[in-house]
Amino acid sequence: MTREEIPAAIDALKGLDPGIHDKDFLLTWQYPEATIRFVLRAARILEALVQANISTRLFETGLGLSIFRDKSTRTRYAFRAGCNLLGLMTEELDESTSQVVHGETVRETATMIGFLTEAIGIRDDMFLGEGHRYMMQVSSALCESHLARVLPQRPAVINLQCDLDHPTQSLADLGHLISTFGGLDPLKGRKLAMTWAYSPSYGKPLSVPQGVVALMARFGMHVVLAHPEGYDLVEEPLAAARRFAAESGGSFRVVGSMEEAFDGADAVYPKSWAPADVMRERTRLLRSGEQARLAALESEALATNAKFKDWECNDALMARTKGGAALYMHCLPADVTDVSCDSGEVSRSVFERARLDTYRQAAHKPFVIAAMILATRLREPASALERCLEAARPRRPA
Repeated sequence: MTREEIPAAIDALKGLDPGIHDKDFLLTWQYPEATIRFVLRAARILEALVQANISTRLFETGLGLSIFRDKSTRTRYAFRAGCNLLGLMTEELDESTSQVVHGETVRETATMIGFLTEAIGIRDDMFLGEGHRYMMQVSSALCESHLARVLPQRPAVINLQCDLDHPTQSLADLGHLISTFGGLDPLKGRKLAMTWAYSPSYGKPLSVPQGVVALMARFGMHVVLAHPEGYDLVEEPLAAARRFAAESGGSFRVVGSMEEAFDGADAVYPKSWAPADVMRERTRLLRSGEQARLAALESEALATNAKFKDWECNDALMARTKGGAALYMHCLPADVTDVSCDSGEVSRSVFERARLDTYRQAAHKPFVIAAMILATRLREPASALERCLEAARPRRPA
């Protein structure tokens, strides 16, 4: 989008009501299409404003606070960048140095970190059945404290990855597809292969494939999910994918081979994940402290993974895609054969050709997060962006 195209884009944005002011952004499939389209368009406008060196500092004060219960590089710094882009100071709660270790309740922690805070980004993807529930507990506590006038505003909870969905990732992925294929409408009828791939580790979250299939099926794509027998995902996002595919004229199906998924695909997304049943049992064993049984589960899961080392995205598989030139996608970091591991999700040659494109894919995430914050915090976010354009304050010295 050029600078000259920004005014028309903002006018189009005014026609979309995100419907989440003073609310949260948690699971993509829970929101109407207008909300999704708003976030996508607002993110593109923010990117264009940055390219035009126009400041989007909309908050004079305020905090964007994050809680990471799992390791992160891209999402951690994308959240900080997105908050900073809007003028919010950032902070991260380290639970190990807080009163959480002394038994402080979720509702108390949520309120204490809510003072003068506009957005609370949470990553809690380690325990299947618990991450989304924790975010809902934080949300409920913030609502209670705001209604009781303990908090002057009700901070938005932004899902930075839970056990069910990774919306900042899947929306960045969709933004990458839009940039590659020229818009949302050109995605209709295109084939996306979301496939399991081998990893030498176990316990990778299910939220990326779940989020991808649920979101892409919504826009008329033919989504194919491929995995070995037993590597099932959670039913809720799969049901959403089937429903959205029927509504959009796309399709959603599950197959048992990478070859079938890759055949004629316009885009491929080979990514490892753990079976849902394994992750449920892992959660139970971790919470009950059964270390011996947990070690046995890990050994068994790794041994099962090793049976499928041939599930690697390689040149032969890529040759089966449309024109042999499908868009390779990954949320990063990828397990790259002979680079980060002996055998992994993708061959060195395939990844090296696609490497810079995967960086472009990740680069959409700060803008997606900023767009979510705009949609949840401002009553008229499009008008706010229009004021930024009219003021045209330089974001950085020329």
